[in-house]
Amino acid sequence: MSAAQPSRSKAGPPPESELSSTPPLPPPPPEKLSVADQFLATVSQPVVAAFCAGGVAGAVSRTVVSPLERLKILFQVQSAGRDAYKLSVGQGLAKMWREEGWRGFMRGNGTNCIRIVPYSAVQFGSYNFYKRHFFERHPGDSLTPISRLTCGGIAGITSVTFTYPLDIVRTRLSIQSASFAELGEKPKKLPGMWQTMISMYRTEGGIAALYRGIVPTVAGVAPYVGLNFMTYEFVRQYLTLEGDQNPSAARKLVAGAISGAVAQTCTYPFDVLRRRFQINTMSGMGYQYKGLFDAVRVIVTQEGIKGLYKGIIPNLLKVAPSMASSWLSFEISRDFLVSLKPKEEPLLQ
Repeated sequence: MSAAQPSRSKAGPPPESELSSTPPLPPPPPEKLSVADQFLATVSQPVVAAFCAGGVAGAVSRTVVSPLERLKILFQVQSAGRDAYKLSVGQGLAKMWREEGWRGFMRGNGTNCIRIVPYSAVQFGSYNFYKRHFFERHPGDSLTPISRLTCGGIAGITSVTFTYPLDIVRTRLSIQSASFAELGEKPKKLPGMWQTMISMYRTEGGIAALYRGIVPTVAGVAPYVGLNFMTYEFVRQYLTLEGDQNPSAARKLVAGAISGAVAQTCTYPFDVLRRRFQINTMSGMGYQYKGLFDAVRVIVTQEGIKGLYKGIIPNLLKVAPSMASSWLSFEISRDFLVSLKPKEEPLLQ
């Protein structure tokens, strides 16, 4: 072999490109996706689809049960010696309708939906994110009940931290038009969401005022969301017929109702504490708690153990339709978004 010739391996004949005088054509560039296909490819990703579907689920579920949700809050904030809403569920709803009409049933629901859409979206989205990236050993892996409980708890803390100021404003709006004698004469024009938030910020201590009650909220929401996800996925497995991948819509409704009832009952006292702290600085409501343990002591001393469960009846009545519609609308919306994925899978990582 002469020095002018490059050395070759013994693997075979020289490549065709060296034998041909014309260089090979470069491979064609990958076909660029249209804007519409890029959008569909993005929203069909599992975590994004779960995030969007969670927002839809939150708005649907809260609107369905808005009258019971507001009545529950009015029961919760009524301390010992107050009897404006010492009524049955039917009497309470009739009182709301008689005094405020349809608007009374929906009072605070707009703010609640503004809160619950990002809250529910972050909750479902973060649950799927944590599940896929931290708790699954491989894609599609089935989690243990403890893993689901933990993953759901972290997702609950994430969502409540992002949206808590809207929750406290919603509570204030829910009671401003109620006939509590302690609050004095109702204002002719009720303040709106932003006006209430700005007023709290300016007069009650800045950012800290918008996060008043966050400790009992987090203490309750972590086990609540964890129990909700854990119970739902556990019950859902048993309601899925052999050979099917998913249960029917009716079975999903049953699974959602059961999971919501279990989670709400186990964590309800934290919800009462959350509402009490959210209006702790409002004059005339009859309590000024110094801290979490002081609140528990005062409530149990003055109102008994049942004081920690005020409003649980309308709460349980709303749990079934709320959680059932939430889970059903979530799964329908998520499955629809996932189905939008373009046929030719894009190179999105």
